[in-house]
Amino acid sequence: MKTKILSAAIMAFAIGTLGVLPSCKKALEFESSSTSSPTTVFESTVYTNNALIGVYNRLVGDNGYGNRLSTILNLSADDFKTSGSYSSSDRRGVSMYGASPDNTELANPFAQLYAGVERANICIKYIPLSNLYQNGSTSQKEEMGRYYGEALALRALFYHELIRNWGDVPGNFVPSSDAPTLNFRNSNRDETYDQVLKDLELAATLVPWRSDNGGSFRFTKGAIKGLRARIALARGGYSLRTDSRKMERRADYLTYYKIAAAECADVIAAAGIHNLNPNYEDVFKTLHGQRLDDAHELMLEVAAYGANASTDSKLGYYNGLRYSAKSSFGQGGGGMNAIATYFYEFDPSMDSRRDVTIGVFEINDNSKKTLNTANTLTDGKFRKAWTAFNNSSTSQNFAINWPILRFSDVLLMFAEADNEVNGAPSAVAQSALERVRRRAYKGFETLIPATPQDKQGFFEAIVKERLLEFGGEGIRKYDLIRWNLMETKFNETRNKLRAFMLGQGPYEHVPLYIYVKENDYLRTNSVAEVANLDLYGGTPNTVFYTKGLGTSGAPAGGYVTKAWRFAVNDDPISGSISGTANGFVTYFKANERELLPYPRTVMIETPNLIQNNGY
Repeated sequence: MKTKILSAAIMAFAIGTLGVLPSCKKALEFESSSTSSPTTVFESTVYTNNALIGVYNRLVGDNGYGNRLSTILNLSADDFKTSGSYSSSDRRGVSMYGASPDNTELANPFAQLYAGVERANICIKYIPLSNLYQNGSTSQKEEMGRYYGEALALRALFYHELIRNWGDVPGNFVPSSDAPTLNFRNSNRDETYDQVLKDLELAATLVPWRSDNGGSFRFTKGAIKGLRARIALARGGYSLRTDSRKMERRADYLTYYKIAAAECADVIAAAGIHNLNPNYEDVFKTLHGQRLDDAHELMLEVAAYGANASTDSKLGYYNGLRYSAKSSFGQGGGGMNAIATYFYEFDPSMDSRRDVTIGVFEINDNSKKTLNTANTLTDGKFRKAWTAFNNSSTSQNFAINWPILRFSDVLLMFAEADNEVNGAPSAVAQSALERVRRRAYKGFETLIPATPQDKQGFFEAIVKERLLEFGGEGIRKYDLIRWNLMETKFNETRNKLRAFMLGQGPYEHVPLYIYVKENDYLRTNSVAEVANLDLYGGTPNTVFYTKGLGTSGAPAGGYVTKAWRFAVNDDPISGSISGTANGFVTYFKANERELLPYPRTVMIETPNLIQNNGY
């Protein structure tokens, strides 16, 4: 009999497989269970914890946030896109909004997310039935309750990822053995979201704050509240509707903005639990193993470990700063490219986020630092040199974690929701936005942009700030969808790219070419690293905004030419604006491509499932 992908994804899981290999991170260490009986597993706090780790395990690996969910399915937006030329059947097809149902990047993450749902469903069923949960000691009840809350939160996260990529996915809230049928149909996403919002409300009463018993590798009360706010904004925002085939939001959307505002307000008010890391760059170095986040801005991160495709990540190898394979660092990075004009969205002299977020340089064969061209800029928040890499190894896994939720996101979600609910930003909402800006403008705090006082102006400031704050973190695409700004921002970006190509408007003084000498990779902070680039014509921040010589011939003295404005063109095939091979979101169609297609194998084997519009 043919195995069906969706049903197999949730049926193939047995209690005995909940345990996974021990983690190198203490927060994920556990002891292996010697039995697979549910009545035994959930009558032990140790074995229940093992089972829960098995649920967390479905977040990581190549088909989770170790690669596809973090660096492929969430592209493109007006910050980053996938490198390379278009094919409907691979990662470039996803990035250019021309993926076919046969796309090889879709089926495995879809199945892994449902495997996570099934694992969570088993825990959610059996934990409340256990004697420990019902009749144990006070400490046992609290511990089992915390595990129950974590399972509810994990299921909510899995469903959120499924819905924001595929829309009206089947919603199943019981173990597969209890389901009335495994021939699934599309579910109404509003109903699924409403259920997980209720689940998260309960979970927040069961799981303690980080300071009481937790870290950033597992759900805490703050992370649950932050996730509930994010899902509430998605529920209250726009989405591509199956029935109307249009981007719409429901009439009761303010109900969900109020939920988001309240949840974020609770986290902000819990003084000392989470705060902004005073150094933006340290947030991302912390993901690489250097724990430099005493402020606990990282509220939830997916732990990567084990140097394998199932439990580790390819962050820093697939994406991130580009390292030549011949360099002393070994191969790494380059799978994602910054949109050329994104570089110019940042204040060049005061905003410290630009040089952390965008890899304007690469490491060449000589292990030296040299400038990228304007259309090969990379994402800079993931860097092999920030890890304990071993160049003698051919491993593609560097144990770099993925950030699910940061405190800066809570601040900006609160500011956005407060503004929408009240019709204008309150003083508290303005303060939340300004806290994020002041950190970005460290050393220039008094020079942050003026905060708008009106609803529309403040919303536009939030839209811009989230672009600058979360570049390369897989957030922007889904923000644009829930705001119904995808088509608008895509058209705006194409127009900016054309102006950039022609040297018009704000790009009037941007150089056609830049001339660079290779020099030492200092491995210092990112702002200093960029400032140290050896460019002809002055300091980098002068050169990036000066017309320069305008010729492809490099000046004497060992300089080489790098295409800057010249790198962006509108050739109908290869052009980086609307070219069919390398263009910016060339195949996007409004009211159609905001969702991904269901994998063809799923459609064939699940006949009651309706394919998304346009596929």
